[in-house]
This record gives sequence, structure tokens and C-alpha cells, in this order.
Amino acid sequence: MAAAQDARDELMEGLGAAIGADGNWLDWLDGDQFEGVGATAAAQQLAGENDSTVQGGAQPTTIGGFPGFRVAIETNYTVGDSIIPGTETQHANAHATAVIEPRCDLPVDADPTKLVTLDCDGEVVNIDPEDFDLDDLPDASVLFSVQLAE
Repeated sequence: MAAAQDARDELMEGLGAAIGADGNWLDWLDGDQFEGVGATAAAQQLAGENDSTVQGGAQPTTIGGFPGFRVAIETNYTVGDSIIPGTETQHANAHATAVIEPRCDLPVDADPTKLVTLDCDGEVVNIDPEDFDLDDLPDASVLFSVQLAE
């Protein structure tokens, strides 16, 4: 989840920079305009907070047409005393895949140089590139969801 959330934050930064700059800001709402440069670091931080280690980094993937990351982890500690013989020295392993899904519907006639009204799962978001302030953007979770896919 941390890797995909980091990519969602990257999307928001890119969207904010693109509005009014080049006219292509609507493309950012597709949810796939990120490089994921901080994804592995975000996954490593969360794993470390849980006394675990990321195995192989955050691997980019696509599930159901949505971009995301697959991350495998291993605990830094062993299972310890157990009723199952021979497991005392084993480490737990897990993996998860999280995807980023756009939440907003664009009007068919959206003009990136004029006010655009988005319907983001029932929440109305207005973006006016002619009178834009970065603080006008809603929280990232309004525009994009991050969900576990596997």
C-alpha cells in the first residue's frame, strides 16, 4: 500500500505542476502518469516500522487495467516457539499488490484551458487553470483510490 500511496502523491504533485503549464493536465487524471521513484523507499519504510524487510523492491504491475505495485516482505524475526515442530527458526513471508484507480469522470467536452468540473465518485471538484492555486486541489484520496488488489 505504501508504494502505491507514494505514487499517488507523485501523481498529485505532477497534476499540480501541469495545471495551466502545458494544457495536458487532464492526462494526469488517468492515474498512470507517475514514475514510482519513491515506491520502494516508501515500502521499505513501512516494512521497517513493522520489523520486516522488503524483498526485491516494489515491482510495477498492472491489474484490471490499473497501475500499481507488488511488494514482498519477510519478517526480521523468527516465528519462535510454536506448536508446529521445526518452524521455530523460520521467518514469515507475505506479498501484496496495491493499485491506483482514478475516481473522477471527465466531461466529454472538457477543455484543459478552461474550468473543468469533475465528478469524483459523487464529489464535485472544480479546477480552473486560469485561476489555479495548488491549495485548490482536494486531498489525493478524492481523485485517486489506492486499493489492495491481491
